[in-house]
Amino acid sequence: MPDLGEEGDVEVIEVHISVGDEISVDDSLITLESDKAAMDVPSPLAGKIQDVKIVVGDKVGQGAPILELLVLVDSKSVADSENSEAEKDSAPSQKSVPEEIPRSNEVTSAATPETAATIPAEKGEVYAGPAVRKLARELGVTLTQVQGTGSKHRIIKEDIHNFVKTRLNLPQGTGGAVGFSPVADIDFSQFGEIEQVQLSKLHKLTAVIMHRNWSVVPHVAQFNHADITELESFRAEQKAEAEKRDTRLTFLPFLLKACSKVLQEYPQFNVSLHSSGEYLIQKKYIHIGVAVATKAGLVVPVIRDVDNKTIWELSTELIELTEKAKQRRISKDDMQGACFTISSLGAIGGTGFIPIVNAPEVAILGVAKAEIKPVYINNELVPRKMLPLTLSYDHRAVNGVDGGLFASLLVKLLEDIRLLLL
Repeated sequence: MPDLGEEGDVEVIEVHISVGDEISVDDSLITLESDKAAMDVPSPLAGKIQDVKIVVGDKVGQGAPILELLVLVDSKSVADSENSEAEKDSAPSQKSVPEEIPRSNEVTSAATPETAATIPAEKGEVYAGPAVRKLARELGVTLTQVQGTGSKHRIIKEDIHNFVKTRLNLPQGTGGAVGFSPVADIDFSQFGEIEQVQLSKLHKLTAVIMHRNWSVVPHVAQFNHADITELESFRAEQKAEAEKRDTRLTFLPFLLKACSKVLQEYPQFNVSLHSSGEYLIQKKYIHIGVAVATKAGLVVPVIRDVDNKTIWELSTELIELTEKAKQRRISKDDMQGACFTISSLGAIGGTGFIPIVNAPEVAILGVAKAEIKPVYINNELVPRKMLPLTLSYDHRAVNGVDGGLFASLLVKLLEDIRLLLL
């Protein structure tokens, strides 16, 4: 197993190979699932598979064996290798190599167990690995308050999730983060036929994070409508150009560009609160996340440097990331670093909704379905295409006046996209 960029072991959800298969370089061997994404592991070598050392459901990390591969090295490669070695003065000896070498090569390296760092704390020592510490930071958990159930009382990921669930279910007055009594489980089978459906890892993680965000962040919602009649006309005029570029131009790239412009104008929305509550972290870049619904749950790919990209570039990148997300092929890096998030229901319908702020961001934009409505212009009612918008923001970081200014400028830009050039 190569370095996957993940902290900790991940689960094998698909095995694409079997004994006797002949594979080429970069052929997909297995598919792994982390908390937020699925990823393929490609083969670094070509050859014939002798043994498969991994099955669906295994938990693996860097260095774990995947398979044994019979690799045929051609004579030219061997000769080149011999000549290269012969030229090294420091080489103590030369080995003869047959013209064609069959060798059994196990695609593996020495497994390096995750180092479990132990750090001193006010209430004792914390025994947890880097992946667990990262999860604890993301969920706002103090590790000294968590009881480890792993070997030698090591804290594992399940301990963090159980700790959060317990705190969320504590009743008022018991020191929990929120004052909710646990909802009692009911035997629903007494009312009719039922089926117990296991939640995906992504769904469970999303539930925990969204509950935390809704419980901790003091939300304020700003509602507006934008008249996008002219924008939609302009977009329709670009259909031929879009076909020429072998792409399609949706409304979302314009919205991304408009949001980046507003974030430049009102940088107080491009911040994160430090956990100490003592200061804000002002970001000098503009990366915007776009919520995408998949069969496994909600993921948020991030479009980077939106302010520096054209509408066409944003359109192409958005299509690529959305497709990767839906196929569960999106990487961890693709979902990090957002300053602001857009959640669009698009053509699904509804007159509006209140999205939950994706902390540590301090604002999120909810977009409902555009509708033709009568608008009073120049003493008469005319049909216009109106887009419902909801700006949710963290009132600890953003004042109500700022929320109103942000939403008003966004509407102004969408109603006259020429302003994006200024």
